[in-house]
Amino acid sequence: MGGFPCPACQRDVDLGERGLGSLFRNLTLERVVERYRQTINISAAIMCQFCKPPQLEATKGCTECKSSFCNECFKLYHPWGTQKAQHEPTPPTLTFRPKGLMCPEHKEEVTHYCKTCQRLVCQLCRVRRTHTSHKITPVLSAYQALREKLTKSLAYILSSQDTVQTQIAELEETVKHTEVNGLQAKEEVSQLIQGLCAMLEEKRATLLQAIEECQQERLASLHCQIQEHQAMLENSGMVGYAQEVLKETDHPCFVQAAKQLHNRILRATDSLQSFRPAATASFSHFQLDVSRELKLLTDLAFIRAPEAPVIDTQRTYAYDQIFLCWRLPQHSPPAWHYTVEYRKTDAKAKGLKLWQRREEVRGTSALVEYLDTDSVYVLRVKGCNKAGFGEYSEDIYLHTPPAPVLNFFLDNRWGFNRDRLAISKDQRAVRSVPGIPMLFAAERLMTSCHLSIDLVIGDVAITQGKSYWACCVDPSSYLVKVGVGLESKLQEWFQVPQDVVSPRYDPDSGHDSGAEDTTVEAPPPYAFLTIGMGKILLSHGSALTSRDPNGCTVPLPPRIGICLDYEQGKVSFYDAVSFRELWECGVDCSGPVCPAFCFIGGGALHLQELVANKQERKVTIGGFAKLD
Repeated sequence: MGGFPCPACQRDVDLGERGLGSLFRNLTLERVVERYRQTINISAAIMCQFCKPPQLEATKGCTECKSSFCNECFKLYHPWGTQKAQHEPTPPTLTFRPKGLMCPEHKEEVTHYCKTCQRLVCQLCRVRRTHTSHKITPVLSAYQALREKLTKSLAYILSSQDTVQTQIAELEETVKHTEVNGLQAKEEVSQLIQGLCAMLEEKRATLLQAIEECQQERLASLHCQIQEHQAMLENSGMVGYAQEVLKETDHPCFVQAAKQLHNRILRATDSLQSFRPAATASFSHFQLDVSRELKLLTDLAFIRAPEAPVIDTQRTYAYDQIFLCWRLPQHSPPAWHYTVEYRKTDAKAKGLKLWQRREEVRGTSALVEYLDTDSVYVLRVKGCNKAGFGEYSEDIYLHTPPAPVLNFFLDNRWGFNRDRLAISKDQRAVRSVPGIPMLFAAERLMTSCHLSIDLVIGDVAITQGKSYWACCVDPSSYLVKVGVGLESKLQEWFQVPQDVVSPRYDPDSGHDSGAEDTTVEAPPPYAFLTIGMGKILLSHGSALTSRDPNGCTVPLPPRIGICLDYEQGKVSFYDAVSFRELWECGVDCSGPVCPAFCFIGGGALHLQELVANKQERKVTIGGFAKLD
């Protein structure tokens, strides 16, 4: 016997040249079988194998002799002073086995256990190269560890008998449902196939009827044409009648008879000269192309559940709510609806929180509301159709804003320069257009270039708590500053026009990303982050001068987040996508503070729209238009 399939995994096991001799005997199983045999045959006595008839009942057994003895025979065959006298007696049995496991290779008693190979080894096996650097322990240690594990597992199973019975009942109920649902599925498939056959039979009758009608119509036309040609034969009625009319000598009578006859003759002549069958014998235009239908029938299979959706990371973001967007893979079966699951992650929590669900989401996007600020949420999606639920999408982690989102609009009532700033109708976007004044200023470029700083503020003032908002700055903007300022100081700004000689000059007397003087104790009335040409200027507290060696720039993220802590007198700027903090500084909060935006030269920005204000959009699911 060279090999056999493993009962557990069905893989082929190669026993090698020694066959079954290379395997350990399962003495434990043999003892279990022996105990059960003794229980069944408890009334059957084991007789002495050496007594002369009549045999006595055996009282002892000898493993070395592999025999059972009565008391007298045991003494007789194990005399004092001999090697056999040292044999240890055992209870009588019909099956003799060694006291312990012996190494199949070295015939030595196994004393150790190799954890790496998960195999019992003897002393000779232990020193061989096969087990070099393997973790080997005494068999007693392995025995104690495995016995403890087995005892605990068995105790758990014995203490869970009610659970086992409940699970068995559940499995039996599942078996019943499986049988019923299997029969129902077979019936549904049979009905659908019968419906297809009935439709094919109906279509067959319709097509054959169309061919039959066309055939009869053509035959009628051909028979009529045959009759017309038969009338032109010499002995036919029309030709004979014409010959007789020609014999008429009475002029009026001839004209009367020949007039109608002549028209018939002309038609017959034309038919003879331009002969063509009245109908074609070909039925080629009645051929069917069923290749597409055959392919559909060949591909006819049970519907599959939707594949795992793919999260659209470019459109998914967290603001006042989470806007989650996804799509199905290209060749995925369509989904009727989706289930969105989400939960808050907490590294300090001992256990995972339960998933919260939004079920039967129609569309490929969803809003998740009632979220905690400054938290991380994990989200996933799965689709569902008639075949059931598909696999989950990959988890996506989103960080919520560090404070409640402030909803405001750009104020178009204050005296901003309408010649250079244009605010959109919804008051959520602004564009700076330098226009004609910049062209006139360009003529003085070699002497000085006076550029105006244009300011626009939000229509709300913050007087308490923490607030967060975000905006998108056009990467092509020349110079844009986003931040906050005291309302009173901002009003003074509008009253006094701000002109600078160079766009590198910092117009405000407060902080921006290049702070003026870190030694001043009083917090500044303004705090701005400077953005220009797709970069953010971070000067690490130094003055915003030209070619500052300590200054540095970072790429402009898609969205900039601003968080004002009014009580702490502090404003922080974030990458609103990853919520990585870009810069933080103090600001004077002795009065109402407003969001503010400055422009030097051309530029544009728009405020982040609240997720809750998103309008419903039509999306397509499996070819059907549905509302998100």
